[in-house]
Amino acid sequence: MNPALKEEILARRTFAIISHPDAGKTTLTEKLLLFGGAIREAGTVKGRKNSKHAMSDWMEIEKQRGISVTSSVLEFQYNGFHVNILDTPGHEDFSEDTYRTLTAADSAAMLIDAAKGVEAQTKKLFKVCRLRNIPIFTFINKLDRQGRDPFELMEELENLLGIRSYPMGWPIGMGQSFKAVYDRHQQKLELYNPDNPKAIDTIQLSGPDDPKLDEAIGDEQLVRQFREELELLDVAGDEYDKERIDKGELTPVFFGSAISSFGVQTFLDHFLKLSPAPASRESSIGTIDPLSREHFSGFIFKVQANMNAKHRDRVAFLRITSGTFKRGMNVKHVRTNKPLKLSQPTQFLAQNRSIVDEAYAGDIIGLFDPGTFRIGDTLVDGESFEFNEMPHFSPEHFASITVKEALKHKSYEKGLQQLTEEGAIQLFKTYNKYVEQQIVGVVGVLQFEVLEHRLHAEYNVDIQMERLPFSFARWISGGEEEMKRFKEKQRNLVTDREGRIVALFENEFQMRTAQDKYPGLHFYENSFYQDSMTE
Repeated sequence: MNPALKEEILARRTFAIISHPDAGKTTLTEKLLLFGGAIREAGTVKGRKNSKHAMSDWMEIEKQRGISVTSSVLEFQYNGFHVNILDTPGHEDFSEDTYRTLTAADSAAMLIDAAKGVEAQTKKLFKVCRLRNIPIFTFINKLDRQGRDPFELMEELENLLGIRSYPMGWPIGMGQSFKAVYDRHQQKLELYNPDNPKAIDTIQLSGPDDPKLDEAIGDEQLVRQFREELELLDVAGDEYDKERIDKGELTPVFFGSAISSFGVQTFLDHFLKLSPAPASRESSIGTIDPLSREHFSGFIFKVQANMNAKHRDRVAFLRITSGTFKRGMNVKHVRTNKPLKLSQPTQFLAQNRSIVDEAYAGDIIGLFDPGTFRIGDTLVDGESFEFNEMPHFSPEHFASITVKEALKHKSYEKGLQQLTEEGAIQLFKTYNKYVEQQIVGVVGVLQFEVLEHRLHAEYNVDIQMERLPFSFARWISGGEEEMKRFKEKQRNLVTDREGRIVALFENEFQMRTAQDKYPGLHFYENSFYQDSMTE
């Protein structure tokens, strides 16, 4: 491989930040951007100091509610690394877009609230990361507030998520008594100053028994407790193992406070050194390794309509998986088997864009989309192949949907189609030749509000929704005879946009009963028909 191309690829780091609502994810993201020089102050872009909303929240509904409801891409340079952050919503009513965005990441930073520990949404997002065995790095946040015992938090990581942990640092005190974090690898002490948290004093030590530590902390009891805990970690804790970290079996743990910037730069420095360069991807011709394939390839993992309200445009997000992308290059759109010229590539800082002339494996670029792209599409230069299908995850909330004004039906159908292709919603039709009803399925209930808001704001369409009592959707496959019997007897069947049969269930008992009654059928949690995702 060309040494210059290899160097560019090895400098890339593409990761997602996952967390439960209110764990501090948006704050951590913006502090990382701050250290990377992408913004001047949290919540603003350079030169726009009056902005009050978070940099990563670009949609109008996000600014109104102060939450993230769609994933965004944030890109910056830091210490020789080219960093791409996939900022996923932490809100409890996040969308399937969140899940799918994680498929474009090579690693994940998992944010944990020191007081609350592992929470529901973190578990859901962790499950998706674990399916791909990507490395996971943990940042335990809000150490400047009273929280739970660090050992208890580490035990929870293992019990609830099934992953072992290795603390890269260890806190001295917590809440009002929080004094410092000791870096176990570099044997450095980072002192916390509650009066000026940004002024972080660092002291190099010979080890945890260095008298300079006693002098710096000035609290004999805290120092004694710290040394006892560190000794316990050394004796009973997991050993540092880079191979296990790379496999996603061991998570390095960092401690700090994102709101005060304490520990964030240390986390970033360690993370960029330990996290992987762009990873290989499976395809119809085998593994595509970015370090051995020089020809360009990539896949579409997200489609977003109307990011720029003035132009009513549509952008397809492309994860480059191998080779070099050059502005204006001709590639093959594999699904349609047609040539395509990529003439308006952009890189992002949320909704702010800049034209990019070159990009490399690991980078994420935006392509102007006149309606050409679907999620999961493969673009290649050279030998033709397709990356493995992008899954549709099981919705958990459902509603029947109709347009209020029949004259706006065309705009209504266009809006539904675009939002479906984005992955913001899943659209089903009742499996009944006499009565056809459109049913919307979403992962998080907030997406109903987003759907209503965007159809009105972007397509001038008002809709009527009626919530349905279903909680589970399962894609069905099996032998012809049993499928025929199932279709005849089973109520609440729908088809997805590909025409595949999907069964809707109100509760788990109802679903289990159907599984017992039709043992020859397979009930899949997503349209990818991947056994590891079944319950």
